[in-house]
Amino acid sequence: EDLTNGSYDDVLNAEQLRKLLYLLESTQDPVIIEKALVTVGNNAAFSVNQAILRELGGIPIVGNKINSPNPSIKEKALNALNNLSVNVENQIKIKIYINQVCEDVFSGPLNSAVQLAGLRLLTNMTVTNDHQHMLHSYITDLFQVLLTGNGSTKVQVLKLLLNLSENPAMTEGLLSAQVDSSFLSLYDGHIAKEILLRVLTLFQNINNCFKMEGCSASQHFTKGSLFFLLYGEECAQKIRSLVHHHDTEVKEKVVTIIPKI
Repeated sequence: EDLTNGSYDDVLNAEQLRKLLYLLESTQDPVIIEKALVTVGNNAAFSVNQAILRELGGIPIVGNKINSPNPSIKEKALNALNNLSVNVENQIKIKIYINQVCEDVFSGPLNSAVQLAGLRLLTNMTVTNDHQHMLHSYITDLFQVLLTGNGSTKVQVLKLLLNLSENPAMTEGLLSAQVDSSFLSLYDGHIAKEILLRVLTLFQNINNCFKMEGCSASQHFTKGSLFFLLYGEECAQKIRSLVHHHDTEVKEKVVTIIPKI
């Protein structure tokens, strides 16, 4: 039977998944590998299969494919890991790939399918605080991609940064990151709402954690860091001016932030 030819709705049983994983592990044919990864990814969208695929040893089989020089295979492997990572137990096995995924995300082509797939996986892996510390050394890189990426890339990076920003243990790392001053242009009124709301929430989360931690001293943050951008007068002015924004959601968000700046 051709296990790689099913539609999204065809959920494979455990025996079929075992055969599929064997096929994925044993073949060298890039077309079959890609199809098999798509099928694994589609099946991993179902919670019952997330556990079955783990128990069948599927995570390292899929994970090994992110090392493929073929960007299409790499992307499909990342997509499959992304679906598998919804399961918290799976995350324990997937976390060993985080550094590799970060390297691919930050050294690969900007706005590529691989970069987006990697960012989505990292976003899933940081929904809880368990593995966020593994991204500590990549925070500056994240901001770099945020500033240079297109709209879709910006939104995905912001989703990831928002996860990190909710964790007080990551606050200092975020505020210490060296970030280009063009970051503040994301608070301009003409910026797309899906980006603007997220950068406002980013400020809100970081500020809440910062105040909660009782850190008021700025001496350990260097010039050029996110701290000096977020807590500078220019940022405060930009946020205040958004109170006149045409979008109600943006205005409501700003109203909750203004008393704190």
